[in-house]
Amino acid sequence: MTVALYQAKAEFFRMLGHPVRIRVLELLQAGPTPVRGLLAELEVEPSSLSQQLAVLRRSGIVTATREGGTVVYALAGGDVADLLRAARRILTGLLADRNLLLAELRAAPEPHTDRGPRADPQPENGPASPSAPPPARPPAARTPPAGCTAAR
Repeated sequence: MTVALYQAKAEFFRMLGHPVRIRVLELLQAGPTPVRGLLAELEVEPSSLSQQLAVLRRSGIVTATREGGTVVYALAGGDVADLLRAARRILTGLLADRNLLLAELRAAPEPHTDRGPRADPQPENGPASPSAPPPARPPAARTPPAGCTAAR
């Protein structure tokens, strides 16, 4: 593939990269919808919706037709709906994997190590319960083995 083709693909996905545009495309899967119908479903200002619809229209992913004083938008083809369904399946799988990992993390006991502060620090006067280990003592001074002298 050429760089221009990768650039075109990147522009296509960038065009999809706005929540209002994605929601509009999802709404249009149900069929052609007038602008007032889109506004009723979306919590955006008319000017914002107009901007997002213009981006989708320029890209060729939606079409606009005038019916009297009403503009009606529709998906330009079925492939867009297929793409949205594929994205939903991918996202569902990703989130399910994350939820599974999150559930495992929450269910796993928290390991206690001596490498850092514990979540439940010991009071300064010793352990909180008789079964807890005593606080660590500083290492004792070492004496050299017999026959060895320490260099000073």
